[in-house]
Amino acid sequence: MINQASIHHILLIEDNPGDVRLTQEAFKESKNKIQLEVVTDGVEAINYLRKEPPFEQMPTPDLILLDLNIPKWDGKEVLSVIKADDMLKRIPVVVLTTSNAGVDVLKSYDLHANCFINKPIDYDKFFDIIHKIEEFWLSTAIVPGKIA
Repeated sequence: MINQASIHHILLIEDNPGDVRLTQEAFKESKNKIQLEVVTDGVEAINYLRKEPPFEQMPTPDLILLDLNIPKWDGKEVLSVIKADDMLKRIPVVVLTTSNAGVDVLKSYDLHANCFINKPIDYDKFFDIIHKIEEFWLSTAIVPGKIA
């Protein structure tokens, strides 16, 4: 049974305050019920996902938006940990980063990213990308967290 009427939990792993604000603003326009949580480094991201202090009560995300260029553990290290963990590996991970380096694209897919998107600098294009991610991952695709 698929539960589509509930809140969609999204974890944004991003250290750039401007990109966090833009993402929050883009999701405010959503017709879906979205709870967006933000962590700003790789260690905090893994602690959140594993529900370690202070994140014991946080929901498991339905979708992760992951920047590669984050402090402590970079996005590739975080992706590697997520996809190697039996409790986390089914959560879709969209790499949303400024990098368009071929090595980053290939490494992300080698680590089982579900999608790799180059983060646009233009405000309108950024909003458009967020809305496309939302449309596909929250309205079209069936994600594991929504299977009852």
